[in-house]
Amino acid sequence: MITDEVYVEIELLRKHGMSLRKIAEEVGCAVNTVRSHLKADTLPKYERTKLRVTKLSPFEEYLRDRQAAARPAWIPATVLLREIVALGYPGSHSQLRAYMHGLKPTLPVDPVVRFETAPGEQMQVDWVEFRKGKNPLYAFCATLGFSRVSFVEFVTDMKVETLIACHQHAFDAFGGITQRVLYDNMKTVVIERDAAGEGAHRFHAGFLDYARHCGFVIKLCRPYRAKTKGKVERFNGYLRRSFYVPLVAQLKQAGLTLDAVTANAQVRRWLKDIANERVHGTTQVRPAQRLQEEGLQPIPSPWRGDIRAARPQSEETAQLMERPVVVIERIAQVSPAQHPLAVYEQLLDQIRDEQGVAA
Repeated sequence: MITDEVYVEIELLRKHGMSLRKIAEEVGCAVNTVRSHLKADTLPKYERTKLRVTKLSPFEEYLRDRQAAARPAWIPATVLLREIVALGYPGSHSQLRAYMHGLKPTLPVDPVVRFETAPGEQMQVDWVEFRKGKNPLYAFCATLGFSRVSFVEFVTDMKVETLIACHQHAFDAFGGITQRVLYDNMKTVVIERDAAGEGAHRFHAGFLDYARHCGFVIKLCRPYRAKTKGKVERFNGYLRRSFYVPLVAQLKQAGLTLDAVTANAQVRRWLKDIANERVHGTTQVRPAQRLQEEGLQPIPSPWRGDIRAARPQSEETAQLMERPVVVIERIAQVSPAQHPLAVYEQLLDQIRDEQGVAA
C-alpha cells in the first residue's frame, strides 16, 4: 500500500524534473501509479464499500434481542455461546466476546482475597432474593468451601421450616455434612448476637436443635462483612447472571413469568451439567471432581423436632418464631401452587424448535 508520504515524495521529485520512470524506481512503485497520482488533485482515499461478514454476523440480531429481553440485567457471553452453537455458530469464543464488548463496556472488578478451607470443613449458606411482593421468589444457595460444589433450591418464603428443609436437601445432594456451616445474620438462625458476651450468640432454638442433630457447628460472619462468606456470594452472582437472567428473559419473550417449580426443574439440570462441571476460576478444577475429596460427615436419620424458638424479647420476633413441630420428610413434599411444569417445558421446547435449538 502506498502511503501519503510516498505520494508527497512523488510530487516533489516531479517538481525537480525527474521522469516518471525514475520516480517509480526511486519510491518503489509502478509507473502507472506515479502517472495516475500526478493527474489527481488530491491524495487517494480508501473506503470500505461493504461491511465485513464474519461467522458471527448471522447471529448478531439474535444476540441483541436476547440482551434486550434481559435488560437491565446482562447475559454472559458463556451462556450465549452455548445458545448460538446450538443454532449452528461455527466460530470462536473470542469473536463472540469481542462483539459483546462492543455492546457493553467491561467494568473493573475489585479483587477479592479468598481464604481456603480444608476438605469437609465448611459450607456457606445464603438467601438470594429475586422477587418481592405478592409473587415472591427466593433461592437457598449452599456452596462447599473446598470443592465449590453448589446446591440451589427456589422457594416462595424464607421461614425457618423452609430453611431446614433446604439444608436437608442440600446435604442429600452433596452426600454428607460439613463440620461447620457459615451464615450471615439470618433471623431464622440467630436471634441475638453476643447475647451473653462476645461470640456467645443466642440462636433460634429449633434450628440449633437441627444443627446438633446433624452434627454441624453454626458459624456467623462478622457484622457488615458479608464477603466473609465470599464463596457463596460469588456463586450467587454466577447463578443470577448465568441461570436466572437467561431463563427469565426467555420466558419473558413468550409472555410468561418464572415460578419456583419451573426454576427448580431447570436449576437441577444447570447445576449437574454446567455449574458443577465447569472449571472453577479459583481452584482450576471442576467442582464435581473435587467433591470426591471433601470427606463429608454421614447424614443422620431424619430429624423430627420442634422448630419453636425460646421466647424472644420483641413481639415481632416472637410472631416470627411461633412455628409448629415439623417433620423433615413432610416438608420435602410441600410445593407451592404454581403453573404446571409441563406448560413451561412445552413452551421452552417450542422456543427451541423455532430457534433451531435441540431440546
